Amino acid sequence: MKVLSVASEAVPLIKTGGLADVAGALPGALAPNGVEVTTLLPGYPSVLKAIGRAKAVHAWESLLGVPARLLSAKIDGYPLLVLDAPLLFTRDGAPYTDGAGRDWGDNWRRFSAFGRAAADIAGGAVLSRGKPQRFDVLHAHDWQAAMACAYLRFAPLGGEEGRVPSVVTVHNMAFQGWFGAEIFPSTGLPTAAWTMDGVEYHGGLGMLKAGLACADAVTTVSPTYAREIRSSNFGMGLEGLVIARGNAVSGILNGIDTELWNPASDPALSARYTARTLDKRKANKRALEIEFGLDEDDGPLFIAVSRLTWQKGMDVLPEVLDHLAGIGGRLALLGAGDRAIERQLREGAARHPGRIGLRFGYDEDLSHRMQGGGDAILIPSRFEPCGLTQLYGLAYGCIPVVARTGGLADTVIDANPAALAAGVATGVQFDGVHYDAMAAALTRTLELWQEPETWAAIQRNAMKADFSWKASGAAYARLYHKIAA
Repeated sequence: MKVLSVASEAVPLIKTGGLADVAGALPGALAPNGVEVTTLLPGYPSVLKAIGRAKAVHAWESLLGVPARLLSAKIDGYPLLVLDAPLLFTRDGAPYTDGAGRDWGDNWRRFSAFGRAAADIAGGAVLSRGKPQRFDVLHAHDWQAAMACAYLRFAPLGGEEGRVPSVVTVHNMAFQGWFGAEIFPSTGLPTAAWTMDGVEYHGGLGMLKAGLACADAVTTVSPTYAREIRSSNFGMGLEGLVIARGNAVSGILNGIDTELWNPASDPALSARYTARTLDKRKANKRALEIEFGLDEDDGPLFIAVSRLTWQKGMDVLPEVLDHLAGIGGRLALLGAGDRAIERQLREGAARHPGRIGLRFGYDEDLSHRMQGGGDAILIPSRFEPCGLTQLYGLAYGCIPVVARTGGLADTVIDANPAALAAGVATGVQFDGVHYDAMAAALTRTLELWQEPETWAAIQRNAMKADFSWKASGAAYARLYHKIAA
């Protein structure tokens, strides 16, 4: 089976969030299941630089009004296609925003063209030895790729015979790609697509909505999130459509790269270790204390690696810093985002020198060192489609302290009396993202920390958990075969 995975980012070529980790991991995850995944990416400058001289395998004189060509390369040894459209993607700034952090004004055209190209490729636009190279399934990720599903439904290459079944994966329902109705004529879609069961949404064009309505199957990145988005609290206005799609909507949990995230071989760590050699973590903890200018003591060292946003619950973290320091804890934080949250964190650090250490920005190697040296990782998200940092924490024996939502609820087993008695606890969960709930979770974590045998048992349980891509890859393969049948 051949699958075209359509994503706006994928590691190791371009990353702004967890979507890139998933898109980068899918080819390797599906290969053992007899599925060949080809990844399609936009031709951002960094991507073009990374692939070097690549072979052009197709060209469009006018792809939604701009010239474009398709380049063939490899990503970690797997097939890669890059849409080289300089007028759309060759520009300074981030993939979706300019240097000042503002959305590119033509994002609708950039990612409509990306979707149009994806639908053409899936339908056989690329020739090899004179024969169309078709795909069995198209897999679109988030709003930036979701229009591919609409083009496949309403304007497939070669007519209805060229239609390829599609899957759309929602990595975060909060980002939907909505644009005014005036852009619709320029998408090249027929008027039949401008309906409630097509691309129209609240008088404009909704790209994610188009994918939800047009794809043969819809997945989210955790089973709990697939249930949550059926409610108004998490559906972000699209819960009615999700409910209407019924059994076409399911959740498949994300995995992690267990070779990249492995404390037994991680080159970023001062000391490598396994579940049987947890005592070696102390060297990583001491190194982390020095790196963040924290007091050296035997109390718990909490870490946070996060975007500093309301979704991630980071607005509540400054409120509990006094409590965290008061019970003998320390915090090392790596992240960036809301300026007001950054200011409040700085104020908290100033009140507790040696107890609170901050690094604003993102550093991949530092995130590894933090997982290897921290005792517990704080993840108080208000909603979390899947989450990866808690999976990294589990793998490294850095105990997750998480809000009970989405993928956090699916992957962390709360250390309640029953779970402790059964020997299955892997972390601490709490309900409600507010001061009282988070302060109570910190206190409960400290109480567990003060029982060394219990804490070590939780660490060993966490490190035994299997969150590789093995099970998730098999689940995607089953879904592909189902919709392609």
